[in-house]
Amino acid sequence: QVQLVESGGGLVQPGGSLRLSCAASGITFGVYDMSWYRQAPGSQRELAASITTSDSTIYADAVKGRFTISRDNAKSMVYLQMNNLKPEDTAVYYCQARRRTFGITFWGQGTQVSVSS
Repeated sequence: QVQLVESGGGLVQPGGSLRLSCAASGITFGVYDMSWYRQAPGSQRELAASITTSDSTIYADAVKGRFTISRDNAKSMVYLQMNNLKPEDTAVYYCQARRRTFGITFWGQGTQVSVSS
């Protein structure tokens, strides 16, 4: 059974930091590209950051320079370090595992991030 379990969300003031974690199980983690998506109320889910099996990364323009995605294949974990958070970063953040070659995608349940004073 595949599971992606996110943690680390919460309420933070503008300018603060959070570190999201996603623990994967039931998959051969190292062969999956991993991504963080986010969905704000009333908006579509959008890509925040992605890291490939070879550690190449991409970021949405809105988070470049503030967010850092990383992975630990030995622990089957992916992280999203979020600094200088802004109110517009408020969203549910979802972990995604994707094996592009086979068209396989798994999602976590999401973790809420709220940025407010």
